[in-house]
Amino acid sequence: MTDITSKPIKRALLSVSDKTGLVKLGKFLSDQGIEILSTGGSAKTLADAGIAVKEVASHTGFPEMMDGRVKTLHPKIHGGLLALRTNDEHLRSMNEHNIGAIDLLVVNLYPFEDTVERGADFATCIENIDIGGPAMIRSAAKNHAFVTVVVDVEDYDDVMTSIKENNGATSAELRKKLAAKAFARTGSYDAAISTWFAEQLGETYPERLNITAKRKQTLRYGENPHQDAAFYVTRSAHPRNGIATARQLQGKELSYNNLNDTDAAFELVSEFDPKEGPAVAIIKHANPCGVARGDNYIDAYNKALICDQTSAFGGIIALNGKLDAETAREISKIFTEVVIATDADDEAVKIMSEKKNLRLLLTGGIADPRSGGQTIKTVAGGYLVQSRDNGKVTLDDLKVVTKRAPSEQELKDLLFAFTVCKHVKSNAIIYVKNGATVGIGAGQMSRVDSAKTAVRKSIDASEAAGLSYTMTEGSVVASDAFFPFADGLLSAAEAGVTAVIQPGGSIRDDEIIAAADEKGLAMVFTGMRHFRH
Repeated sequence: MTDITSKPIKRALLSVSDKTGLVKLGKFLSDQGIEILSTGGSAKTLADAGIAVKEVASHTGFPEMMDGRVKTLHPKIHGGLLALRTNDEHLRSMNEHNIGAIDLLVVNLYPFEDTVERGADFATCIENIDIGGPAMIRSAAKNHAFVTVVVDVEDYDDVMTSIKENNGATSAELRKKLAAKAFARTGSYDAAISTWFAEQLGETYPERLNITAKRKQTLRYGENPHQDAAFYVTRSAHPRNGIATARQLQGKELSYNNLNDTDAAFELVSEFDPKEGPAVAIIKHANPCGVARGDNYIDAYNKALICDQTSAFGGIIALNGKLDAETAREISKIFTEVVIATDADDEAVKIMSEKKNLRLLLTGGIADPRSGGQTIKTVAGGYLVQSRDNGKVTLDDLKVVTKRAPSEQELKDLLFAFTVCKHVKSNAIIYVKNGATVGIGAGQMSRVDSAKTAVRKSIDASEAAGLSYTMTEGSVVASDAFFPFADGLLSAAEAGVTAVIQPGGSIRDDEIIAAADEKGLAMVFTGMRHFRH
């Protein structure tokens, strides 16, 4: 059956902010005998290239005005885009008002998102809100049965190929695809504006939540092979270093689970300021299996690895600084899915390249643990939105509640342990000794089970390392929330801990404190919890 809507393009309107590929497209259209309408800078770019172009003002008989705010908002433009070519009444109106059909619209919008990202002032951002562009795009996309709408320079080649293959027309399938893309673009553009406006008004949770993101890649599958997945990235005036901004130097495409775990690893290691020394985190299934600080990265890595060498196999390794050759050589001794760091020296990159399946990602900097932002979780029929957990406990926040106060080393380890707690699935129990985790209990339904799980894993790790003692002996312990009963604390005491950090706030706090005193433990309350469900 003949597609009566796929007729040769006679007239095109080109009005773009991004001039990439404009001359090539304009020359192609001109060679096809297509009349080109254009505006302002686009018209000048085409004319300077020797391409015949007609200013929109000449086409409409109405001059541009108000600093270009009004130029395409005219019946001769929107009538030419919206008219149904098979509707006799529409055709009569076109003839009566001398409205010529516009068969191809190429528009990319004022760079509002770029303007916001570079930190422009309020007035400049307002001036970069496009009005005529979205209006034309929506008109053309609505009438895609007859009009081809292009909003992305990456689609120019497809349009030119379709015109060549369809005797001067574009295929109905392409027009439909481009229309969908056009509506998505205007939708994301409006979402960016509304989000920015909410920020300007200080509205953390506006009445309507608009989420906009661009697909970075379609993934092979989701958490499991029977699930579909894709990776989307957002734009921000203050982009957060991490998985969305990282450069991948080598290795196969990252999977859904790789991305999730790598994000967890880098967010954790970014808690530790590189100015205060190297830190390494090893992650498996979004939970840390070893975290440590060290005199250098190989020292930190080995301290983190000994916590749970079994789980580290096939894991994710994150550094809060530059990967060096010695550490790269040590990491390459076991199978690792991903290494993510702020940078890497040339020798380290060369060593990593010998591991063909290992992905090496470089972020350019750590993620600011104190930065704002929100996390979003889907639930049936909606979203749960909250501020990012950027709470950080300092020495000044600690309240000693036991007869014995922690030593200086215990205090350092307690703060380290509580920081790691933030990134472990609740219920979380973390044992730390000399700036390294020596036992991690995660995701158990009871706190005492997490405490016991951590000790059991520490015993296994100690035996695997050939130690004659369990690493939890002489350690400190952190709990992400209060101990509801003394049993969890007593379990930790049996494992050999000397000090405890927890939020406090239980109705049995006095009972817990008394149990700690009886065991000779030092304990501090933070007043802050770190649930991670």
